[in-house]
Amino acid sequence: MNERMLFRQTRWRLATWYAGVMGIILTLSGFGVYEAIDHAHRTAADRELQGIAGRLHDNIEPMLKQPGELPTSTQRFFPEFCMSPAPCITSTRAADHAPGEMFQGNYYIRLLDTSQELIALAGLKPIGLESSSSTTAWQYLQDEDNIRYRQITIPLQNPDAPLWGYLQVGSSLKHSDQYLSSVKLILFAGLPLALVFVGVAGWWLAGRAMRPIHQSYQQMQQFTADAAHELRTPIAAAQATVESVLDMPQLSAAEVRETLQTLDRQHQRLSQLIQDLLLLTRLDRQGQLKQNVSCCLQDLVSDIAEELAALALNKKIQLQTDVQVDQPLWVSGDEAQLYRLVFNLVINAIQYTPEAGKVTLALCQQDQQAVIQVQDTGVGIVPEYQAKIFDRFYRVDCDRNRQTGGSGLGLAIAQAIAQKHQGRITVQSQPSKGSSFTVHLPIPFP
Repeated sequence: MNERMLFRQTRWRLATWYAGVMGIILTLSGFGVYEAIDHAHRTAADRELQGIAGRLHDNIEPMLKQPGELPTSTQRFFPEFCMSPAPCITSTRAADHAPGEMFQGNYYIRLLDTSQELIALAGLKPIGLESSSSTTAWQYLQDEDNIRYRQITIPLQNPDAPLWGYLQVGSSLKHSDQYLSSVKLILFAGLPLALVFVGVAGWWLAGRAMRPIHQSYQQMQQFTADAAHELRTPIAAAQATVESVLDMPQLSAAEVRETLQTLDRQHQRLSQLIQDLLLLTRLDRQGQLKQNVSCCLQDLVSDIAEELAALALNKKIQLQTDVQVDQPLWVSGDEAQLYRLVFNLVINAIQYTPEAGKVTLALCQQDQQAVIQVQDTGVGIVPEYQAKIFDRFYRVDCDRNRQTGGSGLGLAIAQAIAQKHQGRITVQSQPSKGSSFTVHLPIPFP
C-alpha cells in the first residue's frame, strides 16, 4: 500500500469515527431535548390543571349535601353546564371566581356519582372519550379523533356528609402534541443534515490533524533514506578498498599502510556519523534539563577558539573572539552540549570560508538573553536554502560537503541543542559575502 493510499484510508476512518461519535452524541442530545420539552409541557399542564381543579373543588364541595344531588347554586361555577341525561344549556350567570373563562375551548368538567355515573358535564364535550376510573388521580385519555386529554380526578366529600362523588377536570393536549410533533420532526429531519455537516467537518479536521503526522512521516522516510545512504557510503568505500587489496598478489609495506589509513578514515567517518545519530536520538528523547547545572559562556568561547586556532591557521583564516561582557555570563544547561553547539557553528564557518577570510566568535548580553554570534566571510547561503539548512542530512553543496567530510548533521545537532536549552538559532547570509549564525539562550534570574 503506497503512502497516499495509506493516509487517505486513515483520513476516511478518522472522519467516519468522528461522524459516528458525533451522530450518537447528537441523537442522545436530541432525545434529551425532546424529553426536556415534553416534561416541561406536561409539568406546566398538570400544574395548571391541578390549580383549576383545586379551585373548583374548594368552591363546590361545601355546597354538596346529598350524594348524587347537585345543587343549583353550583352551576354558576361551570361554563356551558348541562345535566345528564338532560340537554345541555348555556349558563348566563357570571362565575364569582371566573373559572368559566379558563375552561373555554381547552377544558372539560365532569361530575360523577359514587357509582361513577355521569351527573353533569361542562366545557369541552369530546366525542367518544375513553372511559376513565375515578380511583386513578391522573390519567391520559383519547377521543375518537385521536386527540389526547390529560385528566385529574378529585373526590368530593363534605366533612359532615358521606362521599358525594368525583370531580374530573381534563384539558386537551392537541396543541401541545402538535408542537411536540413539530419538535420531533425538526430533530429527526435535522439529524441527517447535521451528520452531513459533521462528516464534512470531520474530513477537513482529519486532514488538518494528519498534516503534521504526514510531514513527520515524510521526514522520517527521508531521514531513514539519508541515514542509510550515509552509512552505506563509508561501508562501500571500505569494502572496495578491501576487495582491491585482495585482488593484488602481494602488498608492500607502504601499500599496506595506505590501505589501513584508508580503512581508518572510513571507520572514523562511520563512527562519527553513528555518534551524531545517537546524539540526535538522545536529544529527541531527553526531557527538561536540570536548572541547577550552569555553564560559563566566556570559558566556553575561549576554549573553542583555542581548540580551533590551529585548524584556522592551517586554512589561513583569521579566527578572533569578541567578548562584550565584563562579568561572567552563566546560563543553565549542559556544558558539553553547549560546547558542541558552538563548536559546530564555528567549524562550519571555518570550513566554508576561503583563504584570507575571517571568522568572528562574539559573545554579548541582550536583556535577559545571552547572545553568541558566529560571523564569517565565506561563500554564504542562497536565501531559498536558509530555511532548510537545519534539516538533518541537508546539504547546500553536496560535493563541497563530501570534501570536508561532513554528514549534514552539524546544524541539525546545533538546533536540537539550542531548543533543549529553550533557545533558538537564527541565520543571516548573503551569497559570496558570508554568513552570521546567532544563538539566543535565556539567562536564569538570580
